[in-house]
Amino acid sequence: MNADEIIAAARACLGTPFLHQGRIPGVALDCAGLVVAVAQAIGADYVDRTGYSRSPSHGQLQCALDEQPCLERVAAMDRQPGDVLLIRFAGDPQHLAILAGETIIHSYASVGRVCEHRLSSVWAARIVCAYRFKGLV
Repeated sequence: MNADEIIAAARACLGTPFLHQGRIPGVALDCAGLVVAVAQAIGADYVDRTGYSRSPSHGQLQCALDEQPCLERVAAMDRQPGDVLLIRFAGDPQHLAILAGETIIHSYASVGRVCEHRLSSVWAARIVCAYRFKGLV
């Protein structure tokens, strides 16, 4: 698998309506659901965790990512296209996105769907760390 395949899998979900804990591309996804959909599309071994609140706290989201057999944590400054970004708005990190070069792809409640937009300096400052799919070539 390569970064282009990861990004293509994320882009295939563009326009999918946002729904908390949504897991069906084209029907409903949340930010974690998008990562699950991408992992499934590329055949990665991903353990889906549901039952979380809209605002995960106490490091729950980061712990869930750290436990994934298909992901490895990398520093935010070492991020590369195809990486999963862990994002903080305030307090604990509560959001995920896929890095697609100069843009990010994510299911964003404020827009109500999976969208892609430029990784502005405001968004870049929110990145806590990144997770890379193991076996990326």
